[in-house]
Amino acid sequence: MASFAIAPGDAGRLVATGELSFATAAHALQQGNGLIGRGGRWVIDLSRVESGDSAGIAVLVEWLATAHAVDATVRYEGIPAQMLAIARISDLEELLLGN
Repeated sequence: MASFAIAPGDAGRLVATGELSFATAAHALQQGNGLIGRGGRWVIDLSRVESGDSAGIAVLVEWLATAHAVDATVRYEGIPAQMLAIARISDLEELLLGN
């Protein structure tokens, strides 16, 4: 069974682990929004995410929207290659990388 978790790490960091996919997207969205919705500046480390798909990309976009709504910031690090490829063909790479 697929699992996903996101938890506070060092100051201002959130560490994501597991699978960020259709199977885990609703849970991931809820977990991330609960943390990001508090406001602040966040770096989300995705280097421990084992796999992801287009639903995972949608979660990342939604986390950005949540941050914007509460005047917070989110920056992603370590986005898995397969998710970056999906973001690139979906014209979302710049949004996710903040370039």
